[in-house]
Amino acid sequence: MITNLREVKVGQTAKVRKLYGEGAVKRRIMDMGITKGVEIYVRKVAPLGDPIEVNLRGYELSIRKADAEMIEVEI
Repeated sequence: MITNLREVKVGQTAKVRKLYGEGAVKRRIMDMGITKGVEIYVRKVAPLGDPIEVNLRGYELSIRKADAEMIEVEI
């Protein structure tokens, strides 16, 4: 199933397929280590959906929901 990172439920793992966005926004996402083929585990989502806490490559990150919508993943 293909969706964006914001739609992934807590406790699920998803594989990054594509990054959307341009310029500084895309660069910020890539600087966090989120690139094509990376597996992301969703640890926790704040009550209002922002931020989303994830694990990837052994690191814990918080991602804004606006950025999470730009990350296409496969569950």
